[in-house]
Amino acid sequence: MENTQPNILNPERRARFEQDPVDGQAFKELAQAGLAWLRTNAANVNALNVFPVPDGDTGTNMVLTMQSAVNEIAQSPEKNVGKIAHSLAHGALMGARGNSGVILSQLMRGFARALDSEPVLNNALLAAAFAEARDTAYRGVVKPVEGTILTVSKDMAAAAEAARTTAENVVRLLEEVIREGAASVERTPEFLPILKQAGVVDSGGKGLYFIVEGMLRYINGQSLDTAEISLQPLSAMNLEGAMEEVEEGQDYEVIVDFRPHEALVLRSFYEKLEEMGTSIQVGEGDGLYRVHIHVPTENRYLPIDYAMSIGTITKVHIENLMIQVGAEAAPREGKIQLTPLETGQIAVVAVSPGPGISRAFAGFEVAAIVEGGQTMNPSTQEILAAFENLPTDKVILLPNNKNIVMAAKSATELTVKQVAVIPSRTIPQGLAAMLSFDRNGDFEETVEAMEEALGSVQTGEITTATRTVEIDGVQVKDGQIIVLLNGKLVAAASDLWEGCQAFLEQAGAEDCEIVTLFYGEDLPKRVASEIADQIREAYAHLEVEIQDGGQPHYQFIISME
Repeated sequence: MENTQPNILNPERRARFEQDPVDGQAFKELAQAGLAWLRTNAANVNALNVFPVPDGDTGTNMVLTMQSAVNEIAQSPEKNVGKIAHSLAHGALMGARGNSGVILSQLMRGFARALDSEPVLNNALLAAAFAEARDTAYRGVVKPVEGTILTVSKDMAAAAEAARTTAENVVRLLEEVIREGAASVERTPEFLPILKQAGVVDSGGKGLYFIVEGMLRYINGQSLDTAEISLQPLSAMNLEGAMEEVEEGQDYEVIVDFRPHEALVLRSFYEKLEEMGTSIQVGEGDGLYRVHIHVPTENRYLPIDYAMSIGTITKVHIENLMIQVGAEAAPREGKIQLTPLETGQIAVVAVSPGPGISRAFAGFEVAAIVEGGQTMNPSTQEILAAFENLPTDKVILLPNNKNIVMAAKSATELTVKQVAVIPSRTIPQGLAAMLSFDRNGDFEETVEAMEEALGSVQTGEITTATRTVEIDGVQVKDGQIIVLLNGKLVAAASDLWEGCQAFLEQAGAEDCEIVTLFYGEDLPKRVASEIADQIREAYAHLEVEIQDGGQPHYQFIISME
């Protein structure tokens, strides 16, 4: 459990929040601090993934949702705390991404509703705000699950109510909320056995805790830019996006793999690296550590020397970032052509994680495509924007991912159009639904037919495990190929073909007719074709198709019917 005892580094600021009314501008400072601390710890939240797959995105979704909320008030001079809270809630709703982001937006909506147009915060209002936040979030989920962000919000609200009359001021009340929030997060595996199996706490609850904790850290003058120390699995380190934004002084990217002579003291290890550069990531797997860091030119050999002083180096990679920044980007594939929509026809908006999958949906006459999937869940506003200007008032949304369904439903509440969400949780389900689509048909009948089609297909997902774990009796080692059948982890394998075999057996290939392999952006077509040939040889009755899906993280998304 986190240490929630006060560590006051800025007595003047703490005194201000204890003694002066917390008005809209003071609350804005707290919201910005909550965002800053959440962003600092986003990688830690992402790592709390139940399944050992390389696409944990709760931290990212919550940061982007919170960023949208804070952007809404960034330039506001409003001093009324209730009005600031309402603006925050609106920004969160529009920017909500993923289930965690949508629930966070509902928490903020309830918080604002309790404050209404109150000028300043006091203990009674703060306790009421936590309570209404809890109630609003629970009402927004059809089947609430305990051991999640909902439970943490409930326990925080109980702590706020208990301290409402005993705490000396809002700061003291906030301390009680955070203390109970930390304990609540640690208890989440008691409610969800899957968390206990995976050896993690709930990621959404942890994200909520970081937001509230960030507020108190700001009040006390504590750092908001030094994350809790934790290590990523080597296979989960996302270094592909390192070039998207290069700050001044980040001249070289250095990656060092090494085996330490003795156990690392993580805090001092990070502190030493921070003296050399920025954008630090550290991963570990089977005793091998990987350091990723951006450094100025004069420091480009320091990480190597440091690693050599404490261990045995196995691999080194150095890249000049400034040359890469100036290089021209590789040409992109041509724009996907969508069939024009005529006035009054039914429009389908589909979410797609890759260009090849987008082309497949385009072939079924979808009216619009929203880029998104695992780790890049589109926001409520992005989904809304995709259909709001279409020349029809009849719209069907295909989220094609279980973590996008809630954001899609939120978009339906922000429009006067008739919008239905088909709860497709996978790409194959979305494509199966499109087989029953008639853009000139009756809206309700079309929706019903598309929903029925969801059950006509089985989905396989093949990816690489990011950590060693046992879930539902399946033992997985970091770096193994793992197989998900309709979202459930069913097998671990030593190679792609063994993984595909496991899926085919578990999904009952003997009784199916067609299997389609969408291969990912990092898998060569040659390898995908070889796997397809092996399937044809093993299952002569199956019609086997391969398509370039272009999706990240997953070597294959498989549809079988």
